[in-house]
Amino acid sequence: MRHRLSRKLLFPADFQLSSSQPSTTKPKTETVYDAWLASRELTGDHKGEYLVPGAPRALNWRNARLAFFVTRNCTPDFLRVLWGLNPIRTTLMLTLNIVRSLFPAFRGYSQALIVDELQNLIASETFTWTRLVYLVSSEVFRRIVEGCLDSFATSNENVVFGSARFFIEYKQMEQRVKLDVPTLGDPIIRSLLQESDLFARSFGGGGFGFLSPLEFIHILSLITEILSHLFLIISLTRGIWHLGVLFLSIFSSMLPLLITWFNCRNSPPDTPTDAKTAKAADRQERLRNMAYSDIYRPEIALFGLGDWILKSWSRARKIVLASEQPLYGQYSSILNQFNVNEIIAIIQNVPLLLLFQSSSTTLGSITIYRSSIQSLVYAVGNLVSTTRMVFQGIFLMSAFTASMKLKAKLKPHTEEMIPYLPKHGGVSLTVKGLGYTYPGCSEPALKNVNFTLNAGESLAIVGFNGSGKSTLAKVLLRIIDYDKGSLLVNDAELRRYDPAEYHSHVSAVFQGFSKFNTTVKENVGLGNVDKIGYKPVIEAAIRLAEAETVVQSLPNGLKTMLETPGQDPWSYFGSCSVESSQRQGLSGGEWQRIALARAFMRANEPGVDLLVFDEPTSALDAHAQNQIFNTLEKISRSPSGERLKTVVYITHRLSTARRADKIAMMDNGTISEFGTHEELMTLNGSYASLYRASL
Repeated sequence: MRHRLSRKLLFPADFQLSSSQPSTTKPKTETVYDAWLASRELTGDHKGEYLVPGAPRALNWRNARLAFFVTRNCTPDFLRVLWGLNPIRTTLMLTLNIVRSLFPAFRGYSQALIVDELQNLIASETFTWTRLVYLVSSEVFRRIVEGCLDSFATSNENVVFGSARFFIEYKQMEQRVKLDVPTLGDPIIRSLLQESDLFARSFGGGGFGFLSPLEFIHILSLITEILSHLFLIISLTRGIWHLGVLFLSIFSSMLPLLITWFNCRNSPPDTPTDAKTAKAADRQERLRNMAYSDIYRPEIALFGLGDWILKSWSRARKIVLASEQPLYGQYSSILNQFNVNEIIAIIQNVPLLLLFQSSSTTLGSITIYRSSIQSLVYAVGNLVSTTRMVFQGIFLMSAFTASMKLKAKLKPHTEEMIPYLPKHGGVSLTVKGLGYTYPGCSEPALKNVNFTLNAGESLAIVGFNGSGKSTLAKVLLRIIDYDKGSLLVNDAELRRYDPAEYHSHVSAVFQGFSKFNTTVKENVGLGNVDKIGYKPVIEAAIRLAEAETVVQSLPNGLKTMLETPGQDPWSYFGSCSVESSQRQGLSGGEWQRIALARAFMRANEPGVDLLVFDEPTSALDAHAQNQIFNTLEKISRSPSGERLKTVVYITHRLSTARRADKIAMMDNGTISEFGTHEELMTLNGSYASLYRASL
């Protein structure tokens, strides 16, 4: 397993799960997404409502048709992709599971031969034990071989399941980091992703009540086992005496076992966890939280952190998966073959010898009947419960399949996309009739916003709380879309740019900036992941943010783990945090300096044309605030004073706003006043009144 997961991961070139085939039995179910959504719809008085994510579907004819549709459209391609990860091992796993399913019937037949030989010895009073010793020796040898084969099959199955588990989790993470805020804001999409996540977790046996998708192999094994027992019973049943023994065996099999305490199976020891594995487990959960939490979504999109998260998570995940292989598997399968119950059950048959001595029924027949009936009862019960879980798992698979087809709402169609063409001196912004309403809200957050900003100019946005300032910043940064109007960036509609390409030319500090649950170095370096390993670049960004004192005061400097309590809602149950006692908390002002340093990691790059800072100094004193804005002014110009970048910042401090070339006064979702500080003071409107009140 360790060798397998340490290899470079090679995914199929095109992970395509067909989900768009039209249904001939249900016209409205045209895609797997439609089937998934239909399976969650409630009927009767609750029509129009949906089951909560992860809730089991009712086993009825309607859902059975939906399950058949999903199975027909998803399963072949899905299994083909998983088989492609480990073709030889997967084929071997299928073969060995079929062979192993025949073991119980063969074991019962072998035991019957021994019992019959014992019966013949007692009945004939001929005490020649050669044949009996041969049979017993053969039984012992058979069990050793069976144990070795079972151990090898289990080890091989762990490798196959581990590869599939890693692949599914990777695809899930990859899709998560690609989706944008508007896509994730859709309640149906969120439910879809939650059930897709349950599907990914089911590969690890996470205890969610659902069957791992590869457990269909066990269904095939159970069916084979049932058929082998039935064949054995039918081949032995001849005449009234055999029927009597058969019914007696069925009756005795239904009785509770009186000696269950003899079944002393070995409990697996706890898997040892070394420091490296514990650290990797902690890191994989922190990275997974970054990918899944909405808190980090804007900065993941803006700073293009998707690839970095995937690569870092992959390295940590491989270490954790490699450490999860059971050390006891090679021994437990062999030891478990020697079940005390089976030996005692054979001894229990000896008193019945006199009862059947005068008939054609042998004690071996009784042994076969009893063991086969017990195995049948157990196998049928397992098959029923397994089938029910598979039925639920089909809809989780449909959620995963449908989620792989999701496209980010902000990404334009290929035929509409245009390349970003930079302008000398920054970007120009032309906003006309801009409007935006948050999903689920009746009142727009932005309405009829109009302004023009030339390349290289600075704009201060001011106004009361709730006036739409932060929303406008997110629209300018292409974090959320707009409903009405137009927004031209360098004379081209913003919607026609690829968001990832546009974000590479932008840097920002959000009002609700992210506090990443990692080191100071990574908290800063994530602003420019291409240079996250370059300490001088990180130190330069820290100096620009005036954060040297903060870093120097920490116990481990840049390597200090920062504490961000309450921001890990998506961590797996049972995940460990080996460094929780070593994490350092920061004040609001100290965190703001870290966020500023993160923004300066990219802001100082020559290809960045637009800087948007939303309340970047709200937690800093007046002196620190003045220093930060001096830095902004410095990096937005060349040494000769030539304008290089366009700067937009939001502030409540009007003494700072007057430094900008233009000021936008926002009120109730729109720009009520726009101009220079002198022009707005001459206008003697809302801005002038607010400015005088702040003095």
